[in-house]
Amino acid sequence: MDTLKAFLRHPTGMIGLVILVAVLALAAAAPVLFPDSPWDMVGAPFQPPLSEGLLLGSDMLGRDVAAGIAYGARVSLMIGIAATLAAVLIGVVIGAVAGYFGDKVDDAMMRLTELFQTIPGFILAILLVATLGPTLTHVVVAIGAVSWPPVARLTRAEFLRLRGREFVQAAVCQGQPPLVVVLRHILPNALSPIIVTGSLTIATSILIESALSFMGLGDPNLMSWGFMIGASRTVIRQAWWMSVFPGIAILLTVLAINLVGEGLNDTLNPRVARKVRAA
Repeated sequence: MDTLKAFLRHPTGMIGLVILVAVLALAAAAPVLFPDSPWDMVGAPFQPPLSEGLLLGSDMLGRDVAAGIAYGARVSLMIGIAATLAAVLIGVVIGAVAGYFGDKVDDAMMRLTELFQTIPGFILAILLVATLGPTLTHVVVAIGAVSWPPVARLTRAEFLRLRGREFVQAAVCQGQPPLVVVLRHILPNALSPIIVTGSLTIATSILIESALSFMGLGDPNLMSWGFMIGASRTVIRQAWWMSVFPGIAILLTVLAINLVGEGLNDTLNPRVARKVRAA
């Protein structure tokens, strides 16, 4: 409860939360606000904003830009959250095993992590999607595969810090199996930085998905912000609104998630949290 109150008093965190809630509401209400498919032609091509009943104008095929942004919010948030869950799951498992057992197991896990980190993440994501095929599942797998190393290294560091604590050693001396020690004693005490890192990973995942869609490697059956910008880049001088509004949507969403992550970091970090609560 104290943590929640501290977060509610965090100004930038609350600004980010308000923006993020607005984006979530837009994504949830997309079928109600725009009953037709975002792929449907609802007007003449290249209509500017606020013309012919189109709030944000139309694209080169007469599709509603506002509908595309609303449905694109669903795709971006879904991919961002799913890819982050996959990355956190992989990273926590590898980091926990490395940090708890140490020695040769730690060396092997960290060499695997470093192998993935030596390859540029976005290049690896492009290779995976191009090889597996541009589907929603493959995009999630590709983004998750390039996003887990930072989570693994953070989890390993937390486990190395906590495994020597008295309460962990007491559990080991009582004969509790390693899985119980990890899940009941170490992991709950290491969750705070993992949650913060996971929240920031969502923003990174949305940016990677937008870049993949911009290059034509997104799911062709789903409307996304990156696809809208990529499709309109050749007519940006003629119809600026086709790329500007999806770009603003990406900017605000990523900014909101980063502000929420900053607020979580300040409230979950014990040293900073004391200052925030005392303010």
